[in-house]
Amino acid sequence: MDLISVDTKMKKAIIFGGSGFVGSHVADALTNAGIEATIFDIAPSEFKNDKQAFIQGTILDQDLVNKAIEGKDYVYHLAGQADIGISFEAPKETLSLNIQGTINILDACRKYDIERFIFASTIYVYSDLGGFYRASKQACEIIIEEYQKNFGIDYTILRYGSLYGPRADEKNLIHRILKQAILEKTIQIGYGSEEKRDYIHVYDAARMSVDILSKKYKNAHVMLTGHQCISRGELFETINEMLGGDIKIEETVQPENDRLHGHYKFTPYVFKPQISKKLVSNEYLEFGQGILNCMEEIHEKYVTQKS
Repeated sequence: MDLISVDTKMKKAIIFGGSGFVGSHVADALTNAGIEATIFDIAPSEFKNDKQAFIQGTILDQDLVNKAIEGKDYVYHLAGQADIGISFEAPKETLSLNIQGTINILDACRKYDIERFIFASTIYVYSDLGGFYRASKQACEIIIEEYQKNFGIDYTILRYGSLYGPRADEKNLIHRILKQAILEKTIQIGYGSEEKRDYIHVYDAARMSVDILSKKYKNAHVMLTGHQCISRGELFETINEMLGGDIKIEETVQPENDRLHGHYKFTPYVFKPQISKKLVSNEYLEFGQGILNCMEEIHEKYVTQKS
């Protein structure tokens, strides 16, 4: 993909949730683009480099959020509760953190007149699935739009596809099944083999999360998706073949009324008239290479270092 022209000279950005899987890669992409990056997170970042600053805290602390945003040009909001299962078990905590935390950040953006507010949403906003997680993201999108209308805070809302890549943890499907396959020679299918996902490598997603600073994506909703739409069954068979063909694949059938199954099968879309741009990079990491990249990380961490 031809890089989108973004004037990043002497610009400063803060990444709320910058210690996490996606946030840490976005921080790196900003640094690589010549933007001064500060990570804000409740936990220290093990991926922070010497060019990046770090602030430890919660987005529910308005005073600390204000201090963190002062002097920044771009504010990335990737913090909050993103686990659908946990959101079912703790709706009050999920809604409070995701919605009030977003309002705190927006209020600070208003106070310091930032150039762009970038919010990590989800494709579940097109769906009736996703439970309280989806509800919190839908509410935040509406609130962000109102802040723009009333206070002129320019934004870009990012709706990520299914992400995978280095630095993922047990909440990430591909990381979880690769670790299981490498260490236990088994892959367990939780919800059948037909569910399809549009996978995008986190390197590509992070790079495009900086590309959207172009004026073209001001006050826009942008879907960041990849080229690899495959079913779980195809994914598992691909991994099995790459690991020599001796991986046992076990399918565990979940009850139809399992309330924690807030995920979609083939598509998240339910017809609701919402406008969104779709950004797909012509230059991307091929899926097989991406999976090998993940395998190498898992083998190094769980096999090589422990032997």
